[in-house]
Formats: sequence, C-alpha cells, structure tokens
Amino acid sequence: MKYLLLCLIIFFSACSIKNYEHSDTKIVTIKSPKIKFSDIGYVRHSGDAIELELFIAGHVFQKIHINRMICVKEGCMSKHSFNSQYLNASYPDDILQNIILGDLIYDGKNRVKTSDGFTQLIHNKDVDIKYRVNSKESFFKDRKNHIIIKIKDVQ
Repeated sequence: MKYLLLCLIIFFSACSIKNYEHSDTKIVTIKSPKIKFSDIGYVRHSGDAIELELFIAGHVFQKIHINRMICVKEGCMSKHSFNSQYLNASYPDDILQNIILGDLIYDGKNRVKTSDGFTQLIHNKDVDIKYRVNSKESFFKDRKNHIIIKIKDVQ
C-alpha cells in the first residue's frame, strides 16, 4: 500500500510541476461560443507543453494546459473533444497550440509568405478562416463559425 501511495504522489507531482523554457505576456482575445475573453494572458511553453493563463483584473480567469490533452477548469479532455466543445469539431486537433505559438495550421495549406510572417486563407464547407501571423501577433478568424483568437505582444 505504501508503494502505491508513493507512486501516486510521484505521478501527480510530476504532472503539476512544469518548467517552461519560454514565458511571454500577451494581450489575448478569444471569442467562441463557449469562451469570451479579452485581457492580459501569459503564454508559457516548452517543447509540446503549453500553458495559457488568462487574467481579468489581476485574477486568474482560466488556465489552459496543452500537451497530449487539453486541460481547463472543467477537467482534461482530448484535443478533438476540446475543439468540439470550445471551438469547432472540424478543426484539426493541434489548431489551438499552433495559433498560440504562431505556427502553420491545416498543414500549411494555402500559406502565403509575407515580409514579416505568413497568411493562410482556408475555405471549405465547414470553415471560412483567415489566419495571419507576424512578429507581433497571431490572428485567427473563422467567419463561418464566429470564432476569433488574437494573441498580441504587449507593447
């Protein structure tokens, strides 16, 4: 019994201790059917692990942890389940982490390189997306599903 308890303590403490290599203060705007937020946030990441901590008036509004799963106040779920509940079920599983990090979405489909980043326009029966990334911000807008995600440097 002692060994089981020790294993559980080690397992859960390993999950809770995160040493992120990068930490940035951003102005974060998220407008989706389930989340409406626009204020300061912290983006911390290291490898595949990302934490987005959102604040309103100095108090934590929401923490979103992304690794193999996505964890929010309500609990952890698969990336597909998160997209279905918070964004749109037709989105690729890694879309949120790619937007937060300013990486390509939809495997780089329709990417147009700009002087300071890139844009992607993706249109199909499920989405009408304009995604723009430059050195100061990531801007994602899906007109068909009424979703906006904007992550901008604090000046």
